[in-house]
Amino acid sequence: MERIGTISQTVSIQQLRLEHEQHPAGIGKAEGGFGALLKNALSDGSQVRFSKHAAARVEQRGIEVTDSFLKDLNQAVGKAREKGAKDVVVIGQQGAFIVNVPNNVVVTTMTSQEMKQNIFTNIDSAVLL
Repeated sequence: MERIGTISQTVSIQQLRLEHEQHPAGIGKAEGGFGALLKNALSDGSQVRFSKHAAARVEQRGIEVTDSFLKDLNQAVGKAREKGAKDVVVIGQQGAFIVNVPNNVVVTTMTSQEMKQNIFTNIDSAVLL
């Protein structure tokens, strides 16, 4: 089994699952299956990634993360980066996503219902989708 050194990037299980589901049966295996999907996801450093904690929250809370939403999230983080943001809350219909901009990592997320009961601390910017 090939070992890929230490990996400092995080990858959303849901992102991998979505990408895997888009391929017809058999194609993923011919191209390396899950391992190939993981390598592709890790090599794309320009995309926002989900920490283990954030991926678990997405699963637990049933937050729908579509390709369209990921595109919007990436654009929002890019705009925040241009303005010099370090930690941003991105608020959309799906909920709130706290993103560490320099590392391009979603740290945690919550539904819109949960947003009403929480205070956002340690952020320097907000982006509304």
